[in-house]
Amino acid sequence: MAKSVPARDFTVGWVCALPIELAAAAEMMDEEFADLPSQPSDTNIYSFGRIGVHNVVAACLPAGQMGTNQAATVASQMRTSFPSLRFGVLVGIGGGVPDLNDDIDIRLGDVVISQPSGQHGGVIQYDFGKTGAGGRVARTGNLNAPPTVLLNALAKLRSNDLRRKTQVLTHLSQLSGQPEFASPGPDNDILYDASSAHIGRAICAKCRPEDVVDRDARATTKPILFIGNIASGNQVMKDGQTRDRYSQELGGVLCFEMEAAGLMNNFPCIVIRGICDYADAHKNKRWQPYAAATAAAYAKELLCIIPPLVSSNLDSSENSCPKPHFVVPFGRNENFVGRDETLTQLLKRIPPNINKDACQRTAVVGLGGIGKTQVAIEAAYRVRDAHPDCSVFWVPAVSTAMFENAYREIGRTLHIRDIEDEQADVKSLVKAGLERDDVGCWLLIVDNADDMELLFTGPKLTTYLPSSRNGSILLTTRNHQAAAKFSRGHPMRLTEMGATEATQLLCTGLDEGQMGDKESTKQLLNHLTSLPLAIRQASAYMASNKNVTVSKYLGYCKASDNKLVKLLSKDFDDQDRYEDIRNPVATTWLISFDHVSRDNPLAARYLSFMCYLAEKDIPRALLPPAEDGMDTDDEMDTNEAISTLIAYAFILQRDAVDRFDIHRLVRLVMRNWLREQGKEEEQVTETIYWLCERFPWPNHRNRDVWMAYLPHTQAALQVRDWCTDDEALWDLLSRAGESNNLLGRYGEAEQMYRQTLELRKKVLGPENPSTLASMNNLAEALRKQGKYDEAEQMHRQTLELSVKVLGPENPSTLSSMNNLALVLESQGKYDEAEQMHRQELELCKKVLGPENPSTLSSMNNLALVLESQGKYDEAEQMHRQTLELKEKVLGLENPSTLDSMNNLALVLESQGKYDEAEQMHRQTLELREKVLGPENPSTLTSMNNLAEALRSQGKYDEAEKMHRQALELRQKVLGPENPSTLTSMNNLARVLRYQGKHEETEETHRQALEQRAKHRDMFHVGRSASNYGPSQDHVEWKRPLSFLYTSAHNPREKVMGSANPLRLRTEHTLYASLKVGTDSSSTASVD
Repeated sequence: MAKSVPARDFTVGWVCALPIELAAAAEMMDEEFADLPSQPSDTNIYSFGRIGVHNVVAACLPAGQMGTNQAATVASQMRTSFPSLRFGVLVGIGGGVPDLNDDIDIRLGDVVISQPSGQHGGVIQYDFGKTGAGGRVARTGNLNAPPTVLLNALAKLRSNDLRRKTQVLTHLSQLSGQPEFASPGPDNDILYDASSAHIGRAICAKCRPEDVVDRDARATTKPILFIGNIASGNQVMKDGQTRDRYSQELGGVLCFEMEAAGLMNNFPCIVIRGICDYADAHKNKRWQPYAAATAAAYAKELLCIIPPLVSSNLDSSENSCPKPHFVVPFGRNENFVGRDETLTQLLKRIPPNINKDACQRTAVVGLGGIGKTQVAIEAAYRVRDAHPDCSVFWVPAVSTAMFENAYREIGRTLHIRDIEDEQADVKSLVKAGLERDDVGCWLLIVDNADDMELLFTGPKLTTYLPSSRNGSILLTTRNHQAAAKFSRGHPMRLTEMGATEATQLLCTGLDEGQMGDKESTKQLLNHLTSLPLAIRQASAYMASNKNVTVSKYLGYCKASDNKLVKLLSKDFDDQDRYEDIRNPVATTWLISFDHVSRDNPLAARYLSFMCYLAEKDIPRALLPPAEDGMDTDDEMDTNEAISTLIAYAFILQRDAVDRFDIHRLVRLVMRNWLREQGKEEEQVTETIYWLCERFPWPNHRNRDVWMAYLPHTQAALQVRDWCTDDEALWDLLSRAGESNNLLGRYGEAEQMYRQTLELRKKVLGPENPSTLASMNNLAEALRKQGKYDEAEQMHRQTLELSVKVLGPENPSTLSSMNNLALVLESQGKYDEAEQMHRQELELCKKVLGPENPSTLSSMNNLALVLESQGKYDEAEQMHRQTLELKEKVLGLENPSTLDSMNNLALVLESQGKYDEAEQMHRQTLELREKVLGPENPSTLTSMNNLAEALRSQGKYDEAEKMHRQALELRQKVLGPENPSTLTSMNNLARVLRYQGKHEETEETHRQALEQRAKHRDMFHVGRSASNYGPSQDHVEWKRPLSFLYTSAHNPREKVMGSANPLRLRTEHTLYASLKVGTDSSSTASVD
């Protein structure tokens, strides 16, 4: 409730003509008072407040009524109702009189203040007097000059302005939250020639551009102060030539207005006008709010210079010699560590004597728990030690009550009069007390200023922060927006601790035996993100539980996310905290979550969504829309929501503007908060649904999109048990599975496909077409991992059900037939595979047409099985035909076209056409790297095959280098046990053998063979053995090679038949090795 001040205590009268001028005056008040009952004879409506040490009463002319007479009436009634008025100020807008010939370059937004000049007292009533020849007015009488106290203050103001030591810009910043008072900018400040006529209505769009007066650009956008005579009359001056004529007759005036002449002789005052137009035909209402604001700001600056008639509200006994005070509720933290760089910067900014021209404002911003309060406490003690004459005061801005209680304590310390009065406005009293020069220099620390509503809108606590050249204010906040607004855009960001200081903080209070090894300490700090509050919490827990070591606490953190959140929720003893406020990490962020939910619900929605995604690199495009049911986002709302989360340091914007990281601990605590609120199921379902909406069906063309979304999809799927939308869930699982399949992550793809299959079986039934599609996908993932038996069984089951449910000629049935043939081929069952491929190819031609992509894939696969049987001419012819059709139908860079190019190169190589094969392999590799990426499994296949082509031509060095690269990438992408990885291992061993690197050859071959045997992949054991031939003179290999011969010979003869080319190569290679130990000339194993 606003304070009530009696009428006798008001000493300054403020008169204005327009509501916009009254609004600017109200915003300039340091404090607004309650309304008073009006006198029966007084028709004015007043506003009450305080500026500096002056109680101010303000009144506006009646709406729609202007001129000197109305102004005189308002001023007369004001003087009657407020007998203690010392003087008045007439503040508002006016029309400027530029005179470039006399170096009077008045611009819009500048300010003119009346001051006696020549024979005039500062205001001239230009339309009062006797009209003579030619229409000239002979003026009679003079108006009074402003009171001496105002003229003395004006002289000081002028001096301060010349020295650039005014606070005008600070006063203007009080209107920064009101966009209507913003400057329209110099581009909208246009001066026309005095003779220029206005064309059109409100704006000058049709006015003659050649009439615009050319003026030099100003070096500053700050309003400029002009002092001199002001012309006043009852008519609006809106003609440039008449303006100039009157100005010349009056000896030069700076401004025209309509009220001052009615006040000067009856209401001692000074006139302050912000220039809103040039008193010509081109009237400009656009500048009126800003001009009103600049005039009000200079009026406030003038009043702040004038001392009060009464004595200070500080007891006189305390004024003789200001004594420094230290009012900080916390003791110095003896265990404070680190933050040296931050404190060094702070101590260069916060002592009051750093900036003698203004009250220094510094803000420290950072995530809750980052250590802002601890840094502020240490800074308080360092300022006390370095500046013993400086008082230090501490105020928590957690709530209005805590703020006021701290202010009351400061008031008691300073012996401020009336501070103990129950009706006293404590905040205003202390503000006024700290603004007194005789209180000495001071540092005010405002801690925990996180709530924007508390600071700037509701209670507006920032309006009670003192402004004195003897003072400095340090504010700590979690909210970057609050920090930027308080410190005028230059806050200091406090980040996580470095490794050394974080380790020092963790060691506090721990026994040497609890610390353990350095690696455990490093991992624990990483788990806690080097957040000081989390580290102190962990240290306090271990200090009170001496049987818990760093290693054991790390184990608790790693056990599960729920366990870590439980640890982060434990309260602990902390001397440096406020009473009744809990200090665990999880609890301290709940306050911020509540602020975000209240102030920006969309930001809260985004945070709830993000907490189920991966921590790093979240694309903005993944965020749900601003409003449910809308196809497009409201970009402004989205920007504000994201800015709010960044302001609280919950998320961090990456170098790429539209990518974000979410703090790992915030992510966990937010999930826990949703769980405790009973919202986890709803949020997980919404997250998975929206991801499903955004995630495209993956292919090579949209690779960049789904690659960016995949980590976040996989993170969300980890909590899929909470999802109640089965369709969205299996759709997202299927898309994630296909993405992993395209990336060659067949193990991950298998997991996704299994989960999709289980869910579809449960919901849709085992014979639903979608269920059959999932069975097919899972079987393919199994085949690509070399799990041929399980893959074959599942493909046969899928084919059987597809024939039954969909019919033998359905495209899905044909796909199942093709995939079963592939797995048969992978097992060396070539006759059955060939028969099935031929059958499927005929059906594809019949059902889909000869140029359908599925038909072309069937041709490719039939050619592959022909090649595997040594039918090279027929295979080559079919590969060439397939490649030609794919280039025509799909294009050269389609992955399927590149598959055919690769396969044609292989069959050429099998026939000894090495030059053509090498050229085609190089082209395929280059295109696959471009289209699919350097680590795609198909790209690695091309790398392997090119290396083999090089080896076949005796280019061993280049072949070895490429085989090593392919092996390293396959181990990384596919895993060490994948069949393709083992193929690369065999092929590297062969090229090493040709170079005489015998020991490495043997070791590489043995590793490949052991992996094959481990998985009972005897067909591929045979393939490995066919590549396994010792170099000369290595006779000690003959005994183990006899085992390899048996291992390779038996399964291949059983599977392929005695005349199969691959079986014959295997037998020949091993026999030659055992008999004479010479090099094998067998063809390389390829993918």
